[in-house]
Amino acid sequence: MLFLSGIGPRRPVDGQIPGAQFDGDKKLVSYDIASQVHQVFKNIEGVLSEAGASLPDLVDITVFLTNMAKDFQVFNEIYASYFPEGGPCRTTVEVGSLPTPIAIEFKCIAVLPTASS
Repeated sequence: MLFLSGIGPRRPVDGQIPGAQFDGDKKLVSYDIASQVHQVFKNIEGVLSEAGASLPDLVDITVFLTNMAKDFQVFNEIYASYFPEGGPCRTTVEVGSLPTPIAIEFKCIAVLPTASS
């Protein structure tokens, strides 16, 4: 099994948050939830790939959104595009904030494929 936690939308290459706009004081002023959701999936796919797994190997996902009312519909549509046949067990909750200025974070469990003998 592979346990992933704290998988957010920061790009591994440069640490930037896709779709995030900051003011002169580096305070978040707006964000694009669609960009962040897609980047979270890219980040998860990267970690899973390193372990010899892929999205279908996920069995459980906990999603943390900072604004359920504003972002859930867009998130849910994008999520469904990654799992067109239903996907893993999922819980989605709203949180007051995350440790950095991101709008979404995942915690996942995957069952790693076994090598055939």
